[in-house]
Amino acid sequence: MMSGKIDMLTILGHTAAGKTRLGACTAYELDGEVISADSRQVYRGMDIGTGKDYKDYVIGEKEVAVHLVDIADAGYEYSVFEFQRDFLDAAQKIRSKSLLPVLCGGTGLYIESVIRQYNMTRVPVNSTLRKQLELKDLDELKQILKRYRKLHNITDTETRKRAIRAIEIAEYMDSVNNEQERMPTVNSLTFGVAWEREERRRRITERLKQRFAEGMIEETEDLLKRGVGHAQLEYYGLEYKYLSRYLSGLVGYDEMFQQLNTAIHRFAKRQMTYFRGMERRGVHINWIRGELSFDEKIETIRKKYNRWKENLSETKRRDV
Repeated sequence: MMSGKIDMLTILGHTAAGKTRLGACTAYELDGEVISADSRQVYRGMDIGTGKDYKDYVIGEKEVAVHLVDIADAGYEYSVFEFQRDFLDAAQKIRSKSLLPVLCGGTGLYIESVIRQYNMTRVPVNSTLRKQLELKDLDELKQILKRYRKLHNITDTETRKRAIRAIEIAEYMDSVNNEQERMPTVNSLTFGVAWEREERRRRITERLKQRFAEGMIEETEDLLKRGVGHAQLEYYGLEYKYLSRYLSGLVGYDEMFQQLNTAIHRFAKRQMTYFRGMERRGVHINWIRGELSFDEKIETIRKKYNRWKENLSETKRRDV
């Protein structure tokens, strides 16, 4: 486990908020590198559906380095435990070059697990328990999950597969006394990008149309050809969940598009609810209005960062 304190900058926000470009430009301006906090962009071959906008990392003639994108095969179930581990590795590499880690993404649980230094435990697969649960429907699984302590992840009951994994984790945590490695202290200057509701909805719908035009259906077909099953696509949720149903012939194109569009709007709302919850749990977020110009956003971040850096330097001088 990495030692010492991690000073970093975080940029979070709902889907289609423009986080990626802002994070890349911020890293460029402040001599940093980006660490992605997106639970689906870790997977190779899942590019369009997860919004991997690689061109956003190109600033002028320079390409800003980004970590934790394309690090796992599609079909694998990447965990928060693994994200924490990989985040620490990436932060160490960035710090070794005397650069600033810039955590950027919309997966609230990943971000909060780092900023609030959750002590996570690797939970092994419980094949016996999974076999007991595999015939239960989602409502039954929800009732079982309620018997355990409240979980952090608000998406635990979106699908049967997620619910079974959540029960598996809860059961494991109740049955063992874990010796957990402690996260190092993380000191984050955190910014959030948020748009007004109607503009947020417009941006989400326009981006969804763009992704279909870029070949999102074909990408999903390719995943199926590579052996990623429909059940796994359901697990990944949102775009892949609804495209799986469309390609299975369960729904037509127009119905699929409307259902997916609505689901993404709801997802963005849940993201904002989660971020507000983070604030209640002690994470200070400097909110930036999406309607500001890009230059205004960068200038806002730069000014606050410079003051923050000065305060850190003053604190370190006093501690010497």
